[in-house]
Amino acid sequence: MQIDFHDAPATILELADTRRDEGAVAIVAITGPVGSGKTTLARRIAEVVLSTDDYLPDYHTIPDHERDLPERAHLDELASHLAELKRGNPAIVPVWSFERHTRVGVREVHPPQPSRPHRPLVIEGIHALHATVAAVADVCVYVDAPADVRWARWEAIERAGERGFGVERARHHFDTVAEPTFRERADAYRRVADLIVRNDGGS
Repeated sequence: MQIDFHDAPATILELADTRRDEGAVAIVAITGPVGSGKTTLARRIAEVVLSTDDYLPDYHTIPDHERDLPERAHLDELASHLAELKRGNPAIVPVWSFERHTRVGVREVHPPQPSRPHRPLVIEGIHALHATVAAVADVCVYVDAPADVRWARWEAIERAGERGFGVERARHHFDTVAEPTFRERADAYRRVADLIVRNDGGS
């Protein structure tokens, strides 16, 4: 099913509630290329959000062109944490720094409160629909947007100093690492998605 970004939160919440096992936390996995609006959508539907970014490898340990490969990310660790949270247990998850491009610590994450069972837990990121992660998810979402719109969003983030790449380095990463890495897997991620969300606007 294809839907507009504006309609996505309500649709995702309804679907997550219908698929949630009795007594369990619903897991929504949201993927899409860089700048598509994954994080914005995740924050609109959930109070507890994890990012595949925190399971990235330490960039200094591998070649540039391998930095965003799912094979290099710690997705087995992520799937294990999601399974624990789905059962209602807390998880100690990594914290990855975009300023230092390495893992810098951990944090404790608790599942959504029982008083709000309709609120899912969201995992968002470029490989959130990788088979290792999607196997734990109840709802799979693919967010898409044109490349020029997505780059404009990332450029604005870099000009605000939020990611630590700088505009020139970010553009190089966008063109030579992020885009080709995701493009090779986009069709596979689309096939497992329950919803395709189009985000052509400013979100």
